[in-house]
Amino acid sequence: MAHARPADVDAIVVGGGPGGLASAIYLARFLRSVLVVEDGTSRAATIPRSHNYPAFPDGVAGARLVAAMHEQAERHGTGFRAGHVTAIERLPGGFAVQWTGGGATARKVVLATGVTDIAPTMPYLAEALQQGALRYCPVCDGYEARDRTIGLIADHGSDTFEALYLRHFTRSVTLFVVSDGVHFTGEQDRRLAEAGVARLRDPVRGIRLQDGRVVVTHGDTQSVVDALYCALGMDVHSGLAVTLGAEHDHAGYLITDRHQQTSVPGLYAVGDVAKGLNQISVAVGDAASAAAHIHVQLLEPDAG
Repeated sequence: MAHARPADVDAIVVGGGPGGLASAIYLARFLRSVLVVEDGTSRAATIPRSHNYPAFPDGVAGARLVAAMHEQAERHGTGFRAGHVTAIERLPGGFAVQWTGGGATARKVVLATGVTDIAPTMPYLAEALQQGALRYCPVCDGYEARDRTIGLIADHGSDTFEALYLRHFTRSVTLFVVSDGVHFTGEQDRRLAEAGVARLRDPVRGIRLQDGRVVVTHGDTQSVVDALYCALGMDVHSGLAVTLGAEHDHAGYLITDRHQQTSVPGLYAVGDVAKGLNQISVAVGDAASAAAHIHVQLLEPDAG
């Protein structure tokens, strides 16, 4: 039987968003050696302003929140490395983590690799996001969209739910489709009609930003909405864990226990990459649970 070699650090955190940084803060305050490997692609950092994260009555820019958490983790002794993690290997008593430009071993690993929203094809995409003309998360900012003219671009009939979700905030919801291949059942059409959601049949041919609003071309017609939500899905960054054999659902979200540990012992997942509600506050809560469990596990004499 192979014996565990001393690891470089107690824990490596993969990802520098709120979930990863909160994990590092907790672990560092537990007097654990922790290293964060980040590639600068935090989804939270792109949020123009979050109004539902607690303690910020006027909202907080995602980049400001991430920067403050980074500074807090650094002040408590967290180490940081810039790079994209390319592989994680199981070792006796821990893991070896490789990233572009380096590598290290750790007794535990926290994945906070997040997700990427699948964006529509449109010019000035970044500008539309910054102005709030293009949005992805009605849980986050449906309140800000109340009583406005809202569009939703969908690629599957199951997006009926999101259209009805948005209808709670405004009377004016228009459902656009990305192609002729998008189909809705009779029951879905009935529910949309009863809710007053306009469903347009012609597929979207173009999307552009104009004076802070979004012009959607569908067929030979144009519609203008105050904000356009996208329900085109997400790319879940769970490949590192899946390669190790971690359980996941059909969408790729990692399945964890109540401590955020995956089915691979010693490998934890927090935030958007784990199955659950994609919210900053949830990611921070996940991080607290994972870090607390890691600390207790490492107190055991034979902890891996």
